[in-house]
Parts: sequence; C-alpha cells; structure tokens
Amino acid sequence: MPMSRRITFQGEPGANSHIACREVFPDFEAVPCPTFEDAFAAVENGAAAYAMIPIENSVAGRVADIHHLMPQSSLSIVGEYFLPLSHQLMAVKGATLSTLKTVQSHVMALGQCRKAIRTLSLTPIIGADTAGSAREIAEAGDVTRAAIASRLAADIYGLEILAENIEDEAHNTTRFIILTRGADWAPAGRGPVITTFVFRVRNVPAALYKAMGGFATNGVNMTKLESYQLDGQFTATQFYADVEGHPDDRSVKLALEELAFFSREMRILGVYPAHPYRARFGDSDPAI
Repeated sequence: MPMSRRITFQGEPGANSHIACREVFPDFEAVPCPTFEDAFAAVENGAAAYAMIPIENSVAGRVADIHHLMPQSSLSIVGEYFLPLSHQLMAVKGATLSTLKTVQSHVMALGQCRKAIRTLSLTPIIGADTAGSAREIAEAGDVTRAAIASRLAADIYGLEILAENIEDEAHNTTRFIILTRGADWAPAGRGPVITTFVFRVRNVPAALYKAMGGFATNGVNMTKLESYQLDGQFTATQFYADVEGHPDDRSVKLALEELAFFSREMRILGVYPAHPYRARFGDSDPAI
C-alpha cells in the first residue's frame, strides 16, 4: 500500500485510536505504534500520511504528553474528530464476574470506569493501552484477570464481554487531532474552523492578562487555554489554546497580533475545520 494511504496511531490493534482511524479514514491502512513519539515520527519521515492522536477526554481530561510533543514537532493539525467511547469489561472464556480479581487497562480508561471497578471490587492495574491490555489478558488465560477495552479489541483477541458500557458518564468522549506534514491550513470562509496555537508570554507584569485581552475585545471565542511547565521549571510556562475562527478573519488576526506583542514566542499549530460534534456543546459564553 502506498505510504500516502497510511495513518498511524499509538497503541495496539483494537485501541480506540484504531477505531477513530477506521471511522475517519476507512480506506487507509491503520498502523499501530508503541509510543506517541513513534506515531509522530512515522509521519515526519514520510512513512505515513497522517497520525490520529487523542488530545483530551470529557471525563479524564487532557492527554498531557501531547501538549509537550506538539510544540517540538514539525507536524500540523489538519483536522479533529470526536469519538464517543463505550468501555467493555472483557476476560477469557470461562471467566465470570465472580472469578475476577483484577482489571487492567490504560490509566485514562481506568479513570473513566471508576464506579464499575469499585462496584465489582476489582483491583485496577495500569497497562500501556486498552488494546494491549486486552491482548495480555488473552495471552495469560487467567480467569481472575479482566481488561477494559473496545468491542473491536474483544473481537480481535477472542475475549468475552462480561459487562457492557461500564464508563461512568454517558458523555464519555475523546477528542482526537489529525496531524500531517506541512502547514496545510483550511481555507477561510468555508465553514467554522478552529485555530490552535502555543505561546509563552513575556516576563512583564500582567502579560497573560494583556495577551488575552485581544480575544475579548475582538469577540473571539477561546474554547481552550491550558498551561504547563517547561524543562522542569515552575516559572517557564507555555500555554496551549484553541480559538474559533481563521487567522485571516479580521477579529482573529487582530487578537493574534496583540497576543504576539505580549509573547516571547507564538506558533500556530493548525487551522482546521471544526468537527460537527461541536454543535452538541450548545450555546455558551466565550471562554475569554
């Protein structure tokens, strides 16, 4: 298969990222990678056209590693995808809920199923990812061990689903970003778009307040603003943000200019179509 028809994801076959790849790019070969760094690298070196990367979950919050990897990468965000998640409790044939003692999965999945884990009195064990945990449980053949993973993983590894849809919240949804090489911005004026960028403010009083002021005065809705430390320093803070609109829109352009003035550095990571799932959020006041 030509490299241009391949998309990478972190995890093993049957992971939720694998499902997202199949739903968005059904004609592409989905290529599993051991780490997020490997998924990024395969696109950067031309071995794949895209990477499907989870960035946040409505229950468990952000996927922290991605915010550190994105600014260091040459890849750009060209799309987003929202995948509603349904977690299944699975084990080998012959196992029952009464034989189970432990449950293994990715830390995010375990966090999204706390109520069921507590109700069943299971000891949670952190695995590298959901699908990998399913594979390990299948290989172990132990009726006391279960995994939390997708239906696809249960099918791939021959496990039986003992409890369906055990996620704590019905709104449990993961947002993915789609990455590729080059700055391939969505065109302006063809529907809602999201602009994602990172920045570091200058070391002056009220720099963040002043930097954010341009978005408020220009009526730009900021849907995400997150901070995290750099290089292990408590004072070296970088911010990651999403706003509604295109950099060519006058309001966004003015807001970004004001941001740049009060920032030590600022980089746009992507300008891409807003996914239709955002319409479910309903009307809300601007975040900034």
